[in-house]
Amino acid sequence: MSENKTAKQDDTVVVSYVGKLKDETIFDSSEHHGKKLEFKIGDKKFLPEFEEAVVGMKVGQTKTIEIKAKDAYGPRQEELIQKIDRKQLPEDLKPEVGQNLRAKRDNGDEIVVDVVGVSDDFITVDINHPLAG
Repeated sequence: MSENKTAKQDDTVVVSYVGKLKDETIFDSSEHHGKKLEFKIGDKKFLPEFEEAVVGMKVGQTKTIEIKAKDAYGPRQEELIQKIDRKQLPEDLKPEVGQNLRAKRDNGDEIVVDVVGVSDDFITVDINHPLAG
């Protein structure tokens, strides 16, 4: 994109970004990934609010936006915290609180769950996205 052109729908753009929570904790950045983010505006590979914020920007321009939880990863849902009988787990698995495990849904999709509780008979997992809420 030339210096004077503004980004519009269907343009391929390259951006540097820093994602922060309200308390200024950085949860993601292009620097963390070691490269700038390149995407086509309108391909819907990223949050719509993020893509929309890039529309109208010029090369070198900086912008700060706020994306509400409901428009990003949604609110935390208590029903996504579930107990799993340890008998359903592989015998060699030694789950610990804070551990991430991969699980398969009934439809075959793979998801990552966060272990939030461990007892002799059950483990408790949280399926919410880490940035939900």
